[in-house]
Amino acid sequence: MIHLYYWPTPNGRKISIMLEECGLEYKMIPVDIGRGDQFKPEFLAISPNNRMPAIVDHDVDGEPISVFESGAILLYLAEKTGRFMPADMRARLQVIQWVFWQMGGLGPMAGQLSHFVNYAPRKIDYALERYRAEYNRLSGVIEKQLTGKEYLCGDYSIADMASWPWVTLHARLGQSLDEFPAVSAWNDRMKARPKASAGMDLGKELRRPATDDEARNILFGQTAASVAESAGANL
Repeated sequence: MIHLYYWPTPNGRKISIMLEECGLEYKMIPVDIGRGDQFKPEFLAISPNNRMPAIVDHDVDGEPISVFESGAILLYLAEKTGRFMPADMRARLQVIQWVFWQMGGLGPMAGQLSHFVNYAPRKIDYALERYRAEYNRLSGVIEKQLTGKEYLCGDYSIADMASWPWVTLHARLGQSLDEFPAVSAWNDRMKARPKASAGMDLGKELRRPATDDEARNILFGQTAASVAESAGANL
């Protein structure tokens, strides 16, 4: 069985979608990131960056394998199952590039936009304009890639699982899909996949807005000193 350390955020949902699509047996272990579960010693032993998701795969020979970082987990599960990753070298490289694109671009930029739209204690016009423009630009990149295709790399793959949770935020982030018809059609195709939708819905009852000061400080107030303090607690 795979233990999934999870909270219902876009990064967490990438992995729940993959586990559902692969039909792997897993147990969801909530990591309440608004209450500091990510700093508990038992979680830091798995995810030293104190971020979820992370997994521990007990269905292996020898010691269980732990993996942190959502992109690495997707690659690991694709290798484990032989699914949603092409065998052909060129097609495989295409999928890997789009996973890295999401990890380095779409996710961080959408995350920053979400912070300034939904969590910042005051509105900062420059930040909002900067990240709205970048989220819009990245939506255009997906639009171009999807034109003439059903999925990002032709066939359904972990590239789609990586990006879709961040695209589903579009309305909340003030971005209409009306100007991106290929993205809109792809979004509908993803929603029509029963297992992808099941993965997206995992733990939705747990989610709540980080509106109190304690949760905001836990989520957004961490520094190197916090890391050192957590490491000390883990000794």
